[in-house]
Amino acid sequence: MRDSTPLDNDSGAVPNSAESATAVIDAQGIVTGWSAGAERLLGYPRQAAIGRSVIRLLGVDADMVRGLRLALSGRSATTTLLRHQDGRQVEVQLRAYPWFDGEGHTQQLVVATTPERPRPDLATAEEAFAQCHLPVMVYNTELRAVRATTGAERELGLSEGNMRGRRVTDILPPHICHAVEDGMRRVFMTGEAEQFRVRGRARPDAREGVWSITVSPLRSPAGQVRLVELSALDDTEQHLARERLALLNDVSAQVGSTLDVMRTAQEMADVAVGRLADFVTIDLLDSLFRGVEPTPSAAGTVALRRAGQQSVLAGVPEALARPGDVDEYPDYTPPVRCLATGRPSVHRTMDESYENWQQADPQRAEVVRAFGIHSVMVIPLRARGITLGVAVLTRHRREETFTHDDVLLAEEIGARAAVAVDNARRYTLERETALALQRSLLPHRLATQDAVEVAYRYLPARTRAGLGGDWFDVIPLSGARVALVVGDVVGHGLRASATMGRLRTAVRTLADVDVPPDELLTQLDDLVTQVATEDETTAEHHDPDLDLPTGLVATCLYVVYDPVSRRCTAATVGHPPPAVVMPAGQVDFADVAPGPPLGVGGLPFETVEWELPPGSLLALYTDGLVQGEEHDLGRGLALLRRCFEQPAGSLEATCDDLIRTLLPAQPQDDVALLVARTRAFDKSRVATWDLPSDPAAVAGARAEVLARLAAWHLDDVAFTAELVVSELITNAIRYGQPPIQLRLIREAALICEVSDSSSTAPHLRRARTFDEGGRGLLLVAQFAQRWGTRHRAEGKTIWAEIEVPDRRA
Repeated sequence: MRDSTPLDNDSGAVPNSAESATAVIDAQGIVTGWSAGAERLLGYPRQAAIGRSVIRLLGVDADMVRGLRLALSGRSATTTLLRHQDGRQVEVQLRAYPWFDGEGHTQQLVVATTPERPRPDLATAEEAFAQCHLPVMVYNTELRAVRATTGAERELGLSEGNMRGRRVTDILPPHICHAVEDGMRRVFMTGEAEQFRVRGRARPDAREGVWSITVSPLRSPAGQVRLVELSALDDTEQHLARERLALLNDVSAQVGSTLDVMRTAQEMADVAVGRLADFVTIDLLDSLFRGVEPTPSAAGTVALRRAGQQSVLAGVPEALARPGDVDEYPDYTPPVRCLATGRPSVHRTMDESYENWQQADPQRAEVVRAFGIHSVMVIPLRARGITLGVAVLTRHRREETFTHDDVLLAEEIGARAAVAVDNARRYTLERETALALQRSLLPHRLATQDAVEVAYRYLPARTRAGLGGDWFDVIPLSGARVALVVGDVVGHGLRASATMGRLRTAVRTLADVDVPPDELLTQLDDLVTQVATEDETTAEHHDPDLDLPTGLVATCLYVVYDPVSRRCTAATVGHPPPAVVMPAGQVDFADVAPGPPLGVGGLPFETVEWELPPGSLLALYTDGLVQGEEHDLGRGLALLRRCFEQPAGSLEATCDDLIRTLLPAQPQDDVALLVARTRAFDKSRVATWDLPSDPAAVAGARAEVLARLAAWHLDDVAFTAELVVSELITNAIRYGQPPIQLRLIREAALICEVSDSSSTAPHLRRARTFDEGGRGLLLVAQFAQRWGTRHRAEGKTIWAEIEVPDRRA
């Protein structure tokens, strides 16, 4: 077999092709001739092809077989795929020509040629590379420039001729060079493309940008990396957008972490410095810190308090004030203009407005000069339509001035920070108002009494929910007795404090008329029910958009101690029981039926009564002391018991020990604690006489009283006491019922009590001129320090207190 002879295709001759191959196929489709070109094209040696079926040799699938048969039919040239010896497929164009051997047998000459591929126009490719607007450069193994596009020339400010043969270190700043050359070295070593970012200036007069660099290997036909291609895309805008989003995200996450105005302002300065500005100050209207709705001053100057500041330099050396300092700003200064207009402004330090400010403030001018401050941005801090202050951002380390995008970003930061500052301001104002209200409603000092020694603690909650409604009181009662009260209004804020005040006033009023503990709590329950009903009515007629709370839950513990009988009576509504510590150290909790909370209504309240030896301790507390995040109620009561089992000595030390042991550093609920050590009156300080229901007994009673006052060395009040006792006994004999009893108690005041079995309460009335009676209680009211009636199950007691002169004076 021989290779095809070049003939004219149009005349039916064999085509001429450098890649052509010929084969001779007999009438049975057996290969009888195989050229060297066929061996090169399809990989089969001549001896492996001769004698085999051409279909089985070169066809793989139905399409190949169909293409071969179509070509052998001689109808037209056919493009098909043939199987190479190594298994791959080779695209060829086949055409069959008639052929006769020496014996005249018909055969076919099959000519296979590879399709012509368009060759690249090297001149056009060179022009395309040179004119490419993307910055692309080619470097050799010595990291020297070989080629550069028009885009590279534009960005670097150098022609391709000036860059050819130069290294990156001869063109770019050092910190960029190291990153780029290190990347190229790695690509030469690994043969893998790399992508990374660099930040800097492509040329000295260009702005700083962020570039996405791609270094790709350029291989020889043998696969060896001979060159690397370096392309750079300006990623500045996308990078800045990502930085802005990250900064805003950090503002949302970090600013306003606490409800403290100063801390919130400082958090804004901390987040913005270094990322948007080199030096940041946050100044708020001074009126904001005085509980006044913040408005600019009408006097021309505005008082601003430095709330936060931060710098990229250690120690904030640019600052002219310290956090908390107040400065007066003239009306022509940029901060005051920003407050007045509510709009941001950007200044160069040589602007007229800023120059005037510097001339009026030499110290500020010196800071500007010393640190090279060149760009200033003033941003209003507005929330809910109120301008709270301004943020001043300056640059002196960065060469770029503030742009419009920087203003938009700073405005967004300022708006978010202003909302956090306003939330903190409102919380602080409400907390201070609630605390002031609560302090005004709680006792400033405990009333003087001799029944118990008292120590107390009140700790407001340290949470965002605000103050609660915990309260306590010590109320002197008639007959030298004392009432110890602790209560808790569930909830926080002004409403809880106001409700607490109403309940405390009601308890004092009911205690003054000596209502028994169970009856006092019943009337207090009626009051809470009435308050809850009023709140529901108010909510029904109020703006439906306002969420007004209508539920009211309160608890109370009321304990009465009598130092004469040494008996203690207690009743509670939904409140933890009092702790009772005996002088020997035994600790227990009074078995008081807890009862439902106030406001449930319709359920009776029970009292419990027991005797206490002198020197016993009573501890009344709210649930915030024994129940919280660190322990439940059961564990809290166990800790309380353990503290009392190890006495701390004085009552003040005992209170401190309880607070330190049971409470965390930041209590989540208000805590009221009242600790009382009981006293007992000696028998020598009490005198009692049973009197007959006979007017003649009055004279004898007066004599007994005078004798006892002489023994007590109270001759100074003998006349007043004689008159009061005479009137009280006469009133009991005339209007009461036997048995009648007279009792004198000597404490800070002289107490005179007359008891009878009648439940009719006396009252003052104006006697007419010729009336023989009706003046007794009027005389008692005039001569006694205070007087009243105490009802008992077996009758009533009329009592009067007579002031005893202080002999120490």
